[in-house]
Amino acid sequence: MIQHRHFILHKPFGVLTQFVNNRKRKKKLLGELYDFPQDTMAIGRLDANSEGLLFLTTDGMQSELIRSGKIEKEYYVQLDGIITEEAIESLKTGVEIGFNGKKYTTKPCQVFRLEETPAFLPPAARIRDERHGPCSWASVTLTEGKFRQVRKMTAAVGFPTLRLVRVRIGNMRLDQLKLKIGEVMEVRDFNNVFSN
Repeated sequence: MIQHRHFILHKPFGVLTQFVNNRKRKKKLLGELYDFPQDTMAIGRLDANSEGLLFLTTDGMQSELIRSGKIEKEYYVQLDGIITEEAIESLKTGVEIGFNGKKYTTKPCQVFRLEETPAFLPPAARIRDERHGPCSWASVTLTEGKFRQVRKMTAAVGFPTLRLVRVRIGNMRLDQLKLKIGEVMEVRDFNNVFSN
């Protein structure tokens, strides 16, 4: 019987969610953060400019299950401007975004404004400050994951994303894991994701 291995990473800004760089871009790859075993794959992606919770595994079945629409993924997003209740309602019910050259309406999701910057997130030096206008934070919880979906959604309602951090997959929360940015933890399984 194959003994699969599973990992949790607090993905840093600027790291590609892949092990091979096909485009010769000067970006860090996952393999530079940890000595992962051969055949390790990321479960879902975070683009290079996004941060937060990322699962990796050598088990394709686990990957399929966690990427399915049954598992919620929650993101904290820092937005350009103070997001309005009207924009939040639009995001909740679904907005039209472009995907693979076609129009796509996002599925209903959970969205609410965060009253302050999440305390467990260190400040990001690359994000502009108040001199460039006000910012706000929101929580967006999805059960789907199209390419750059959250960024496209907030832009569609007039509040571009400045910073995006995945803070939860299923029942596993980034702040409870207390992983430093770039830190990897090996786990026996992902059962905590599914348990209530």
